[in-house]
Amino acid sequence: MNFSARQLRDADQRARELASPERQLQLALHQAEGYRNFLASLTGLLTAVFVLKGQEDLSKLGGGVRWAVIALLISGFLALVLASWLAVLAVHGRPGEQIPLEAGHLLRHEQRRTRRIWRMVEWARWLALGGVLAVAGAVIVTWVVPVGT
Repeated sequence: MNFSARQLRDADQRARELASPERQLQLALHQAEGYRNFLASLTGLLTAVFVLKGQEDLSKLGGGVRWAVIALLISGFLALVLASWLAVLAVHGRPGEQIPLEAGHLLRHEQRRTRRIWRMVEWARWLALGGVLAVAGAVIVTWVVPVGT
């Protein structure tokens, strides 16, 4: 496919705009907002699934299995809380954070902030995955392990 000179110029202009620190920061914030919303709904859903479908009384499970389920639940929910915290921090930043007013400092701030957001979102993704797997594992154990073992 051949592109006209105008199409190439327009695409080049869009590429420059997308590469700007300001636009990169906007994209990072947009992605972080999506993850924050996803994590909130996921945590609520998992809580409901465990409460509705999991073993109602963990004391009926044997000692080792009971403690494994408890450990999975604690670690899973801690991972989900931490993931949610990172996603909120990525979107909103730290309270009272000063934004530099000088142009060069502002551009460097936008670049650093974008990198921090991407890093926090990446950590949030992995923590969410770990949290989901831990909670799901706990629920599955309560489903398949006979009571009293």
